[in-house]
Amino acid sequence: MKGFFYFYYMRIFTFFLIILSFNYISSQELDYVFKSGNDGYNCFRIPTIIKAKNGTLLAFAEGRKNSCSDTGDVDLVYKKSFDNGKSWSDLQVIWDDGMNTCGNPSPVLDLESGRLSLLSTWNRGEDKEWQIIDQKSIDTRHVFLIHSNDNGKTWSKPKEITNDVKLDNWTWYATGPVNGIQLKNGKNKGRLIIPCDHIEAETKHYYSHIIYSDDGGLNWNLGGSTPQHQVNECTVIEFKNGDLLLNMRNYTDDRLRKLSLSKDQGISWGNIYSHESLIEPICQASMINIRRPFANDLLAFSNPNSKTNRERMTIQLSFDKAKSWSNNILLHDGPSAYSNLVQLNSKEIGCLFEGGKKSAYEGIAFEKINIKDIK
Repeated sequence: MKGFFYFYYMRIFTFFLIILSFNYISSQELDYVFKSGNDGYNCFRIPTIIKAKNGTLLAFAEGRKNSCSDTGDVDLVYKKSFDNGKSWSDLQVIWDDGMNTCGNPSPVLDLESGRLSLLSTWNRGEDKEWQIIDQKSIDTRHVFLIHSNDNGKTWSKPKEITNDVKLDNWTWYATGPVNGIQLKNGKNKGRLIIPCDHIEAETKHYYSHIIYSDDGGLNWNLGGSTPQHQVNECTVIEFKNGDLLLNMRNYTDDRLRKLSLSKDQGISWGNIYSHESLIEPICQASMINIRRPFANDLLAFSNPNSKTNRERMTIQLSFDKAKSWSNNILLHDGPSAYSNLVQLNSKEIGCLFEGGKKSAYEGIAFEKINIKDIK
């Protein structure tokens, strides 16, 4: 009998420990880079991040003036960190076009020149997404290119490249929103790639695709699209053999991420498939290949790890070219949505993500993850 009571009380004690642990995770204070309601903006959304050639971290976001709506007065804003994310500069505006929508920041670095290319999209503030898709809007979505040649200190004026990267029968169009990559292997070594998505006018089918630059980001071309639809916002990595893997937001009922492999470095894509470990609530995600000297590919993937709600911002790891995923790292148990991963050094990666206590859109936070012990 004494043993029974001991076992009973230990189970109760363990239960309360679990509850306390859960409450700690879900109520922890997030380290916000952009806090909704600050700096003259009602809401900040769509985080992306990149490390400049000199080591400066650049965190981008959409600064939404009057609400958290995807339409309306939206500016492209950013902050800089010179100490790997410990502290951040004051907010600066890259692109403000009055009452119009400037968004979907997608940065990529050309390592040879140090040039940063920031791909983004524009539409009239009064045009809603469904109107653009139904071709009932005043205007359509346009694609723009912005450069920095001084590690993000200053930026060029936006230059329109829509005709180079968007077909005439495409209505909706989005760059990223996530970082691009520069190829390190294969016959197109040095190529810059930005993952994108679009919707066809006639069918209203939505696909993922990429755009690429072979001259350090000065000029951009349209790459391949996925052969199947019902996918859009995507993220891309390169394997050490030069193959590319596209990881896509999925709209089918299984609530699993979709994947597609390219054997020709983005000119075409194989049939899409899913992985049972990569669940999602229909949301953007991020994936990077962590570069380690003399080591195999190590992929990191971040998204809300749930099939039902935008919550539980989690990082998963793959040591076998995305065949399996393990070592789940929970960053935030509460509401969370869009994210972007970045490699800080050989020991750390960072995650810039939307999160909060009651809503995923309370702000954009930054968390570091130590990878030095990952085998």
